[in-house]
Amino acid sequence: MKKMFLLASSILMLSFLVSDNTISKKERNYASKLLKDTEKGVFEQVKGLTEAQLTFKPAPDRWSVEECVKHIAASEEMMWQMVDGTLKQPANPEKKTEIKFTDEQLVQKIEDRSNKVKTVEKLQPENIPLKNTEEALDAFKKNREKLIDYVKSTNEDLRAHIATMPFGSADSYQLLLFIGAHSNRHTQQIMEVKADPNFPK
Repeated sequence: MKKMFLLASSILMLSFLVSDNTISKKERNYASKLLKDTEKGVFEQVKGLTEAQLTFKPAPDRWSVEECVKHIAASEEMMWQMVDGTLKQPANPEKKTEIKFTDEQLVQKIEDRSNKVKTVEKLQPENIPLKNTEEALDAFKKNREKLIDYVKSTNEDLRAHIATMPFGSADSYQLLLFIGAHSNRHTQQIMEVKADPNFPK
């Protein structure tokens, strides 16, 4: 009986040790909600649009709705590869002091469209090998669902893996939030296209 008690205590202690290295329930819920809400936002904004509406460009140097969706889909995959690559590197918690943004501040910064940023060549719509909006949405949905499942189940110590980004340092958990915020940034762009006075009726 004593041995059983000691074994149970050891397992319980081990479970606490393991859970200390994972993101909290609150963090999981926050990231999951952000990813779900921003996925829903993309689909809501393109629902029912005609081919003419999807391909309308407000100006030669501005993207159409379809181009925005292609960019969102391609970025989703590329940014997950970036997160995965960061997690495969040795943990570097000593760099936590380099992180200057809270989670909420990071999301707000990425979603803020008043700060214009030119994307990398690979993620320019003309360089993305997705044929149309439907194919892009399928790819986006597939990758986003995988990401949400990952957030709900991962035991990785996301806070201990820090990456240096163009906007500053961020841990792997924040990079997951970045993905959700990024899709919302371009959902806002889609809304801007739809608000153009010349948008097809």
